[in-house]
Amino acid sequence: MIPRKAFILAAGKGTRMRPLTDTCPKPMVPVAGRSLIDRTLDSLVREGVTDITVNLHHLGDVLKNHLNTRQDVHICFSEESKLLDTGGGIKKALASFGDDPFFVISGDSLWTDGPGESALQRLAAAWDSEKMDILLLLQPVDKMLLTKGVGDYDLKPEGRAVRSLSQTGAYMFTSIRINSPRIFENTGDGAFSYLDLMDRAQAQGRLYALVHEGDWHHISTPQDLAAVNTAFEKNEP
Repeated sequence: MIPRKAFILAAGKGTRMRPLTDTCPKPMVPVAGRSLIDRTLDSLVREGVTDITVNLHHLGDVLKNHLNTRQDVHICFSEESKLLDTGGGIKKALASFGDDPFFVISGDSLWTDGPGESALQRLAAAWDSEKMDILLLLQPVDKMLLTKGVGDYDLKPEGRAVRSLSQTGAYMFTSIRINSPRIFENTGDGAFSYLDLMDRAQAQGRLYALVHEGDWHHISTPQDLAAVNTAFEKNEP
């Protein structure tokens, strides 16, 4: 079963993308004429996701007005007067998700699917609530040709993910994942990093991962954006 709900992290300031993000929220930056966040929404809608929560802070009204033009999915907004970081932002909106697992994706994610099932379908098919708290999508660093990869994780044969503290791992975390809402138990209501939850799940043997079979791009700077934009304009119909 594909999760029917998703959370998109879209509150960040995108400081490394300045000056573009001085006037444009990073998730609205276009690649080949379509914004990053619309590409993510398109992928979620194709898989039957019906309810999406987006957190807002930097240029929040601009992003909210943009997303309100979409008629194909129900979007709720979680506005943050102060940034709550990647964990606290999701925790603030947790009541929207009930007891069911849900997708979490960064608003600046950009990926293309490999042959066969989509990345979201593969994650859903692999999800096992009995043994998993978080299931990550990982990108092989040696396949990242357009943008620079960082070796965040290694992968054990049974599918458990292990963070590489030296960042010399074989894989980079794509920010695309499924998680159970139970990972937020015993967490505070203020700002905290989602990485803390990943580390805790790893320590408990409940952090798993899949290797992405398509491409994923780490867009961090205007130079990254230019490289990806050129490739997409060349290859997309």
